[in-house]
Amino acid sequence: MTVRYILFLAVFIIVSQGCGVVKRGTIPWKQKQASSDLKDDSGTEPAVAASLSNGSSAEVKDIKKSLERAYNDWKGVPYVLGSKGYSGVDCSSFMQIVFEDYFYMDLPRNTREQFKVGSKVNKRDIHTGDLVFFKTGAKTLHVGVMVNEVEFLHASTSTGVRISNLQNNYWKKVYYTARRIL
Repeated sequence: MTVRYILFLAVFIIVSQGCGVVKRGTIPWKQKQASSDLKDDSGTEPAVAASLSNGSSAEVKDIKKSLERAYNDWKGVPYVLGSKGYSGVDCSSFMQIVFEDYFYMDLPRNTREQFKVGSKVNKRDIHTGDLVFFKTGAKTLHVGVMVNEVEFLHASTSTGVRISNLQNNYWKKVYYTARRIL
């Protein structure tokens, strides 16, 4: 074997071992923030990272912890239609990732199919872990997951993965329905 071939082989092995092998739920491009450092885009601490105020059951606490981990891992990842990774994610693929990686549940890939999963929930009965759907265009749906009774985690088309408030005028106007799958 020539030195050139051995060098090529060594570089190939090193590169193939370190490139492209990223497990979702780990952050390859930024250091994780501590819960106390979490801020939503308005600069306030989201309730998912603050107190466990919508119930004391162990199940609700576990759901909130999982959603907090998802928020830590994915906060700020940009919205890219059709993508499903740390370089970009759309709303339905983000929900698919959250439920698969943090709750070990399979969800369909697109929002219209996710809309058919679980059972319908009245807006006044929304709880942590419920999927919320918004009609953002004539034929367009958007999806997120509730982190408490008023805030939801989603991949925003304008700001990427973030936590938003359901009481915001825009979200109140385009709210469509909620589904319970947990």
